[in-house]
Amino acid sequence: MTQPSSSPELVWVAGVGANAGLGAAVARRFARAGLTAVLTGRSPERLHEVASAIEAQGGRAVPLAGDVGREAEVVALAARVAELGTLSVAVYNAAAWVAAPSLELSAERFEQVLRVTTVGGFVFGREAVRAFLPRERGTLLYTGATASLRGRPPFAAFAAAKAGLRSVSQTLAREFGPRGIHVAHAVIDGGIDGERLRSHAADRVAKAGPDGLLDPDAIAEAYFQLHTQPRSAWTQELDLRPFKESF
Repeated sequence: MTQPSSSPELVWVAGVGANAGLGAAVARRFARAGLTAVLTGRSPERLHEVASAIEAQGGRAVPLAGDVGREAEVVALAARVAELGTLSVAVYNAAAWVAAPSLELSAERFEQVLRVTTVGGFVFGREAVRAFLPRERGTLLYTGATASLRGRPPFAAFAAAKAGLRSVSQTLAREFGPRGIHVAHAVIDGGIDGERLRSHAADRVAKAGPDGLLDPDAIAEAYFQLHTQPRSAWTQELDLRPFKESF
């Protein structure tokens, strides 16, 4: 569906959870720049909380709940996004995660992580590119992890899925970069100072100390800078880590 030139410019963020998470931070940053933030996650309640917070700061946001691990739902969500305006930026921040010794990890759980993290990322990217191509312009961003580059126990499924997502990003960048589509992958090499880590690993947060974890708003700023890069010098991959993180 071709949008009129006056239609709202959109950023679509998949993988939005708590207000204190990365997905919400990315949505807020682009909303401050005047884009309407379309929010996708599995919890309608949390999406509405994030949308309300964005609107309270003068931005515009639309919650669209859905399961990105299901191809039909992603395609349906993309159609709804097209009805809202012109998609300019798409950010895939969704992932499934499991920690288990390899001998205790079932194929079913392994496949579930792949379906959300890798297959979902491919389908989301495919639909975003379809929206970008008529104008030959758009930014597709993927959230990676340390596991994108190396595997270690007990994260066999997560590492395989994130490595696969990185390959999806590289493939789409090589295929559609010459068509004006900027595809970039961000390796998040360290803990994110968000609700999940503070709720489940308080000791790690305390041990990290000041600026020892990645600030979600700082990551979001890096994502925004990727979107605004001149196409004569695009970044395909960057890595972000706290200053004291070893690598």
